[in-house]
Amino acid sequence: MKKHKITNFVYVVLILGLVFGLTACGSANAEPRILRLATTTSVDNSRLLSAILPDFESKYNVEVDVVAVGTGQALELGRLGDADVLLVHAPASEEEFVAEGYGVARTVIAYNDFVIVGPVDDPAGVANISSAAAAFVSIMENEATFASRGDDSGTHKKELAIWEEAGFMPDSESGWYLSVGQGMGATLILANEEKAYILTDRGTYLAQSENLPNLTILFGGATAADNPDPIMLNIYSVIPVNPDLHDNVDYELAQQLVDWISSVEIQSVIGEFGKEEFGTPLFYPDSEEWRAQSEMIEPTYFVTAPPVTG
Repeated sequence: MKKHKITNFVYVVLILGLVFGLTACGSANAEPRILRLATTTSVDNSRLLSAILPDFESKYNVEVDVVAVGTGQALELGRLGDADVLLVHAPASEEEFVAEGYGVARTVIAYNDFVIVGPVDDPAGVANISSAAAAFVSIMENEATFASRGDDSGTHKKELAIWEEAGFMPDSESGWYLSVGQGMGATLILANEEKAYILTDRGTYLAQSENLPNLTILFGGATAADNPDPIMLNIYSVIPVNPDLHDNVDYELAQQLVDWISSVEIQSVIGEFGKEEFGTPLFYPDSEEWRAQSEMIEPTYFVTAPPVTG
């Protein structure tokens, strides 16, 4: 009888061990959660996302569903609840998005700069001009071909701001101004084919430059620190979509992405991205966590630019 009781005890222990083992195994092999990230084409075309997102996916057992569109479209996806979090680069529109209650908060995570790229022979003489607005005026006066994204993206919004500063607003009926309605990579390819001028973020241009033999940087300097015009600053932010407006929004996971990408560890990776291949980072880290460990009270951005807060 005693032996029988011991056998039963061992049996129970074995069964419990098996149950706990299967539970642990099930947790380890759980289906990854899906995070819907709506972002601008520049961070996708520059290959930054493919360089950093695998770390997030691995750490949190997440699959990030990236939709790369213009910032205007990304913000609209957020308004509709078709994204959990946004990574975009149009500060005024982002602040409006949050103020209207569609976004929970706006967190600056990086910056780079815009440059004017164009044909090597530079028929509008852009390389000899000291401001972006003056360069645009010269392009207009020479009726040199200009390729615009025309897609309400952050880059397109910046282009329109420069035209406004130049005191002239072109349209496609002019013949020399091409409104493409495409992302950064596709518009750069068209500009290369047409030997057109184009406003682009430096990161995407450098990442795609081997496929753009007819184009070169004509305005913006060799690095962001050399860019002579503060208007060319390009700030990137992440914004979780407000879950109070849409039941399907995964705010917890969105905030995990915000915390992860803002961390010093990932900011360091962002700051090194592209440096070995191009001799300059394609993006500069700029989260509050990064500034704190760097003892930076305000972002420095360009040498010639006044302090700017995200």
